[in-house]
Amino acid sequence: MASITAEQEKPASVQEASPEAVVVRFAGDSGDGMQLTGGQFTLSTALAGNDLATFPDFPAEIRAPQGTLFGVSAFQINFGSSEITTAGDAPDVLVAMNPAALKTNVQALKPGGLVIADTGEFSKRNLDKAKYETSPLEDGSLAKWDVLAFDISALTLEAVKPFGLGNKEALRCKNMWTLGLALWMFDRDREPLVNWLKTKFAKNPVLADANIAALNAGHAYGETAELAGPLKKLHIDPVPSEPGLYRTITGAEAVSLGLVAGAQLAELPMFFGGYPITPASAILHNLVKMKEFGVTTFQAEDEIAAICSAIGASYAGQLGVTSSSGPGIALKGEAMGLAIMTELPLVIVNSQRGGPSTGLPTKTEQSDLYQAVYGRNGDAPLPVIAARSPADAFECAIEACRIATQFMTPVMLLTDGYIGNASEPWLVPDPSTFEPFPVKFLEDTNNPDGKVLPYKRDERGVRPWIKPGTADLMHRVGGIEKAIDTGDLDYSPATHQAQTDARKAKVDGIAAAVPAQDVCLGNEKGRLAVVGWGSTYGPIHQAVRRARRKGYDVSHIHVRHVWPLPANMGDLLAGFEKVLVPEMNTGQFKTVLRDQFLVDAVPLNKTSGQPFAIAEIEEAIASFFDGVPGHAEGEVPVNDTQLPNPEA
Repeated sequence: MASITAEQEKPASVQEASPEAVVVRFAGDSGDGMQLTGGQFTLSTALAGNDLATFPDFPAEIRAPQGTLFGVSAFQINFGSSEITTAGDAPDVLVAMNPAALKTNVQALKPGGLVIADTGEFSKRNLDKAKYETSPLEDGSLAKWDVLAFDISALTLEAVKPFGLGNKEALRCKNMWTLGLALWMFDRDREPLVNWLKTKFAKNPVLADANIAALNAGHAYGETAELAGPLKKLHIDPVPSEPGLYRTITGAEAVSLGLVAGAQLAELPMFFGGYPITPASAILHNLVKMKEFGVTTFQAEDEIAAICSAIGASYAGQLGVTSSSGPGIALKGEAMGLAIMTELPLVIVNSQRGGPSTGLPTKTEQSDLYQAVYGRNGDAPLPVIAARSPADAFECAIEACRIATQFMTPVMLLTDGYIGNASEPWLVPDPSTFEPFPVKFLEDTNNPDGKVLPYKRDERGVRPWIKPGTADLMHRVGGIEKAIDTGDLDYSPATHQAQTDARKAKVDGIAAAVPAQDVCLGNEKGRLAVVGWGSTYGPIHQAVRRARRKGYDVSHIHVRHVWPLPANMGDLLAGFEKVLVPEMNTGQFKTVLRDQFLVDAVPLNKTSGQPFAIAEIEEAIASFFDGVPGHAEGEVPVNDTQLPNPEA
């Protein structure tokens, strides 16, 4: 990918010093196409060679009343010429398509940031819906920001007038007009978007042409209006990147590809049994398209049927997979115990969202860790893996498949709403670099007297996998306790004690079969370790980087194998005086670390439904070095403001 490095090669209009990174948020009514606008701006940004991270933010209501505070949909993108690991703290630019979008998002904007507003939507009716007594575009309440307000609605109607669309249909092109302006602002090529529109509306060329006209009109407006003040053209240089094939990928896409890759590396067909639930449904949507890789997908009538069908597939010799979010994982709990009792491989993907119960369907959280590690009846341990970013979810899905098939156990893979919906550039890996882990089914009796022993364990405590119908290997499985080796029904006290210990020992032994825990940034010993898991990786990494630049003795440790924890984890934590654990829950992983290693981990908790800001973690780190005795002990206060934050 060619990159412009010489100043003289840039257009004169963009030769001013440009920032290293920019954060843009598109916000509007949930019918305004903000997710589509953000997604296509992401595509153009990736093609420009910038590193990026995105954060789509949806309303929880299926379709809130138009123009209301609760109906606002937003899409934030952070892009730049250096490494980007988060969607950014405060936006530099806010595009607000109506008063409600402005009200719920403007307080997040940096002081001096730019507001672009569609005056065509600031009618008395819409102002009332957003609970504005007067128009903020006229009353001076936006004085600390730069404001560009013009009638995007009227400009869009004018641009698409030649195509004979009705008023309602014409106004649906507003998002393309806005996207055209954004492409001009950040020196982006329109051609890929034009081609995409032609493909999307191939069966309706009039709509394709209308949207292209709106896109070009928005671009031309920025180019020809000669607006004074804040509207300038910025060029963000490409980020230095390792050569190779790149694509943007969401967490849901990465999980889906990783599951298929894992099944291929295990040399197994894959069966996916699922039931729709936000934000996990996208995994089923992606896997449906991969039948050519030996993937069978089944949308069951409920969550229990979904996991039971996957267990049945594993019993039959396929790789069973199911996915859900917190409420659905709760429903699957008994069947997880069945998979643990029968010791069959199964991959369970939990795309976490805010809870309990229905909770926050479209917001992100990490509050299912207790559920993953401890949340089944009886002593029912299973390995738990957590992805740290959309791209990382690919390798984590492969690792879940490896552990499930090699240790004959269910495995839970944790992502969350942020990882599942967000996207980032992904260097497509060379398939030959992944080590296969082909499954070996038992095909001959494993007992000298000729009787098969389906629960005879190897040196790792793993039982054999037997396909039903294999000659002379008929055996019994089920959810009642089993006799040693034979698997016959036996719920005597001694047997239950022995089998409970054996199942626990097998899962505990996985700690020796996973990579040693490393330090992502900093030293292996020191004053403070910031320990995270899951999607907190980005803000923790940036906060630790900033703190180290200030001279603070702080390191970042990020855990993929949440249960069992890596074998060296206790020794690693013992090398630090203090341990800080940022989590989007009330302190669940902190409890796990205290339980396992008796470490006095200090929690930093956030349960607003939004990811951590870098500044929140940076402030918490600083409290360990401010010289105030006890200042960093206990709960570290955080900014609990949820953005967007409807004022109902």
